[in-house]
Amino acid sequence: MTVPVLLDCDPGHDDAIAILLALASPEIELLGVTTVAGNQTLAKVTANAIRVLELVGRGDVPVAAGADRPLVREQLVADFVHGDTGLDGPALPPPRGAPLERHAVDVLAERIRERDGRVVLVATGPLTNVALLLALHPVARPERIVVMGGAVAEGNVTPAAEFNVWADPEAAQRVFASGVDVTMIGLDVTHRALMRRDHAERMRAAGRVGRFVAELWDFFSRFHLETYGSEDSPVHDALALVHAFRAGLVETRFVNVEVDCESSLCRGRTVVDVWRRSGREPNVHVGLAVDGEAFVELLVERIRSLG
Repeated sequence: MTVPVLLDCDPGHDDAIAILLALASPEIELLGVTTVAGNQTLAKVTANAIRVLELVGRGDVPVAAGADRPLVREQLVADFVHGDTGLDGPALPPPRGAPLERHAVDVLAERIRERDGRVVLVATGPLTNVALLLALHPVARPERIVVMGGAVAEGNVTPAAEFNVWADPEAAQRVFASGVDVTMIGLDVTHRALMRRDHAERMRAAGRVGRFVAELWDFFSRFHLETYGSEDSPVHDALALVHAFRAGLVETRFVNVEVDCESSLCRGRTVVDVWRRSGREPNVHVGLAVDGEAFVELLVERIRSLG
């Protein structure tokens, strides 16, 4: 039985790999891709989503563009990681297709209602679209939301915060407090599931799509080498996508999570009550451990299958 998935993303190298992994996974029925400003501007990430789908002949998958800025914050992009295009590194032609002429939030709501809510929404960018969906379409609630974002005790855009939550902390707080079944796949697990050079070379030898993913790794591994001292690199968004259909790779705990929206120093910090000290009710399943090698082996196998 397949899992109906909507992917809300901001491609981005790891978002692109998550899209390809979804297409290569028979467990998933990919209902559509929606985009949000994050790793780059909305126009660029939307074009990137279409380009990646067209790379594997799947221009039939609908793409809809959403929020072009956070709910209340100034828009800032992660070009320091993903480059000017958002997918710097490999060469891809311009998109031939175009996004739907409807806002992503309305498309998400329609797809969720069509399936009577039996949809997993995987969100791998800032949570602006998801927060707007819950506010504007309160009866169109997905069965589960799997979020790539946050962390228990580290950051990657500041010492305190992960980029997706930091980019729109108000949206993240609304999603975590929504009462929907939310899972947070954060840096605590993505940084323990690393794609190495040998993984990249195995994909590079597998054909055009594998070579594309290896060239993505060539680019973003340089950032990780400069920042963390190792070219071994997390593929954050692909791990969130896998959690939507493969139980057991990520171990989670149901705890309370609040987002710091007030502090300048700790903007976007996910305050994760691992030891139940706050007295607040649990609201988020938080990834705390991962079988990183099994995840990367699955990723390599699936990407190689695309040729």
